[in-house]
Amino acid sequence: MILTDTHIHLYSEDFQKDQKELIEEAFENDIKRFFLPAIDSNYVAAMYSLEKNYPEHVFLMAGLHPTHVKDDFEEELAKVEKQFSQRQFVAVGEIGIDLYWDRSTLEIQKKAFRRQIQLAKKYKLPIVIHCREAFDEVFEVLENEKSEDLFGIFHCFTGTYEQAQQALSYNMKLGIGGVVTFKNGKIDKFLKQIPIEEIVLETDGPYLAPVPFRGKRNKPVYLKKVAEKVAEIYELPLEEVAAITTQSSKDIFKI
Repeated sequence: MILTDTHIHLYSEDFQKDQKELIEEAFENDIKRFFLPAIDSNYVAAMYSLEKNYPEHVFLMAGLHPTHVKDDFEEELAKVEKQFSQRQFVAVGEIGIDLYWDRSTLEIQKKAFRRQIQLAKKYKLPIVIHCREAFDEVFEVLENEKSEDLFGIFHCFTGTYEQAQQALSYNMKLGIGGVVTFKNGKIDKFLKQIPIEEIVLETDGPYLAPVPFRGKRNKPVYLKKVAEKVAEIYELPLEEVAAITTQSSKDIFKI
């Protein structure tokens, strides 16, 4: 059995003290594939180091996270574009719009989002979307950019069934993480109506730990808790959930 974490910040400061032990613990629990979303240029070196140490298990994205779209976003985007000209990545991410922390940057967030979608199309890569309190704004950009070569993952999906359908209409898979285990998470109520082939698993570690660890650091091994909840919802064996969602990750990332 191989479980795939399609979204984890393994390079985070929260993992620095025991990073190796946490990765080994995940391996022992059948979690063998980690896809790392970018935040900004400050984390690039740490991401490259992890890839070098675990080349068969760690796969990198490049991009500018919406909460890090600031006055210098043009410089940051130039660094992202330079990375793509120098080497291969599995996706452009994580990108999108976040209105939870700062609504004043909406216009430049939209600009950065569009630019990075166009970058993904140029390199024929998937996008990995971050959306927080911004479904309408994200969908507006996707509607304008939709095409056959636009595809990817709607990371940490927390919307309604209708919003899930809309996300799927843009060739996005739904990234399902710890929220599916929350009593007030809501997505567990309709998830079974979504074909399991349309979802992938993620932790978003060190954030959004699943129940019973909610509020604590989200460790790589907790992906199994997410997988177990998904297996319960779909009434499928854990091994089948692992196989289907890992295959979907391969279909998206081509690795």
